[in-house]
This record gives sequence, C-alpha cells and structure tokens, in this order.
Amino acid sequence: MTKSRNWAGLLGAALLLSGCSFASDSLWPTLTGEEPASGQKSEQIAIEPSASERAATPPMLGSTNFQVQPPTPGQPTGTFVGQKVQELREDLRRLQGSIAQHNDTLQQIRNVTVQNAAGYHGTVAAINARLQVGTTPGNPILVNQWDQAQRQLETLNTDIAKMNELANRVAADSNLAAYMLQSTRAAYGLSGAVEEDHRQLNILEDDVNRTVVLIDRLLNEMSDDVRRQTLYVGNERNNLQTLALAIKNGQLYGSSLANRAFMPTTIAGSPPQNLGVASRMAGPAAGARPLVVIRFDQPNVSYEEALYNAVSTALERRPDASFDLVAVSTSQGNAAQTSLNSTNARRNAEKVLRTLTEMGLPSQRVNLSSASSGNAAGNEVHLYIR
Repeated sequence: MTKSRNWAGLLGAALLLSGCSFASDSLWPTLTGEEPASGQKSEQIAIEPSASERAATPPMLGSTNFQVQPPTPGQPTGTFVGQKVQELREDLRRLQGSIAQHNDTLQQIRNVTVQNAAGYHGTVAAINARLQVGTTPGNPILVNQWDQAQRQLETLNTDIAKMNELANRVAADSNLAAYMLQSTRAAYGLSGAVEEDHRQLNILEDDVNRTVVLIDRLLNEMSDDVRRQTLYVGNERNNLQTLALAIKNGQLYGSSLANRAFMPTTIAGSPPQNLGVASRMAGPAAGARPLVVIRFDQPNVSYEEALYNAVSTALERRPDASFDLVAVSTSQGNAAQTSLNSTNARRNAEKVLRTLTEMGLPSQRVNLSSASSGNAAGNEVHLYIR
C-alpha cells in the first residue's frame, strides 16, 4: 500500500511540474489527491521524451551496396565436363546480372523512402509547432496538414510494399543460387573430365559460393529494413490518431499512448459498481490516491492535456500499467438528485474513457466503475494507476 501511495505521489508531482496546474480555476487538485495550496506557483520543466518519441524518427535503413564479383573466366577444354562448366558459368553470369538489377532497385527504393519520410516528418513537425504556440480547436489549416501527413504515411507504406516485393524476387534468386551450387558440386562426379575441368570447377564453386553469401546478406538486410519500416509506420499511424485529437482540441500532446504501452473501485469506503466497459477487475484499493481528479463543475472542462501528461508519465515509468477510471457522484441531495448525479458522472467517465482510447491507450487497459461519495461537492472522474 505504501509503495502504491508513493507511486501515485511521484506521478502526481511529475504532472504538476509539467505546468498543468489548475489551482486558480479549481478544476484540478494536486495530483496526489491533496487539495491544492493557494497562491503557490509550480516550477515548469520539460518532460523528457519517451522511448517511443525518440524512436519516432524514421529507422535507419541498410546502406550496403551489394556489388557482385563476375565469375572467373576459363578456357574451353573440349570435354563434356568442360562444356558443362561453361554452361554453369553463363548461368552464374545471368544470376549475377539479376542480383545487380535488384541492388540498383533497392538503392532507388531506399533513396525515395528517405525523401518520403523526411516530407512526412516535416509536415508533422509543422503541425506540432503550430500546436505548441497555440491555435484554435479544429484549425482547418492543421486539418489539411494532417490529411497531407496521412497521405505521406500511406506513401511510406507503399515503399514498404515495393521493398517486400523486391525481397520476394531476391528470395527466388537465392533458391536458384543454391541449386547452382549443388549442380556445380555434382559436376565433379561426371566422367570424362581432365584435370583442367576440375580446376575450373573448383574456381567456379568458389564464385558461386561468394554469390550465395552476397544474396543471403542482401536478403537479410532487406528483411530487416522491411521489419523496421513496418513497425515504424504502425507506430506513426497511432501517433497520427493522437495528433488528430490534439488538432481537434487545439492542444499539443505527444506520441500515441499505444506506443508507450507494453502490449496486454473504491472511493474511501464506498463500494464501486463496475460499468462493464473494460476488463472485469477489482477497483482501486481502499485509500488509494488518484493519479488524476477531473471535476466536472462547469461546462466544457478542458482536461485532455493534463490527462495525457499523467498517463504518459505513468506509462514511461511502468509500460505494463493498467488503470481504474471511477465515476464519482455526490451522494448529497434526495433520491432523484442522487440518481441524476450518478448518471451524469457515468457519462463523464465514458467521455474520459473515449478520450483515452483516442489517445491510443487500449481500452482493455482501463477498468471503468462508479461510486458515490459524500465528500464530493459535484461530479468527478478519478483515474488510478493499478
């Protein structure tokens, strides 16, 4: 229990220092669950970027230029085996010509991918810069830029498809190279050969072996490129979803909470009622302090930025963390008022849950429940870290 409280206190302090203090308008208490002290100014510091934000830049593509070494020429010997050696040597030349074309195509795809990634990140950077200095909710200029970023990301996805198609062609050549190596070794068993035939076969076998190794390196590097690029584009799709919410609210957030996740209620004496929206897990422990308290005591409460900062910081410290979202209604008033308060509190909690989902947090990581409290002056939503 002490560890849990210390954890909540640390996270609360982190969010308070991030500049999200609402003591002046009484919308937010300190994030440890304590009432805010009036007249105090919190120091504003920059939160270090998360690992996912640092990894948001395009992954480094392979840089190897795969140059083939032509087969060593040999003189005809006039034997059947010598003729077979010449045929195998020509087959190797054709295979190497195909590999050279694949290498040229790969270098072109890499150059285009780097340019497309730079264009995409330039668009996203322009959006974030506008959000950072402040803008209106749903700014149409930012909406158009977001549409452009989405198209640019789809172009990057097309680049991945091209590279994957090229990898399939290289894999086919890899099978052919393995077959050629077997054929070269089998030629040693042919009768009617002279010593020069076997000498040229030995040289040809070395040439084929070098080509097989080169193709394997090419295929492995391309596979790594495809894997990294696929993961990168998937993360950026999540980031664009969060960016869309930021544009909608005119606030700067950060990378998607989905990229920070590890990928899977009780209010002081009040029994929680599970709403059945997320996993059927126990609510917060009795006496636990909330990570965030949102008081819906006025219309259009702006809570998104502070909520994002709190959950983001929590996932930075514990990537596998789950959360309890509790709709807290005041128990003051008659039965009709209590019922109305409970309904409104639930709606507010569902709204906060939708916001978390839009920010990229998987819904199965959030347990939604409700409770009533005589200490609450109005409807509130509490977020606890599990």
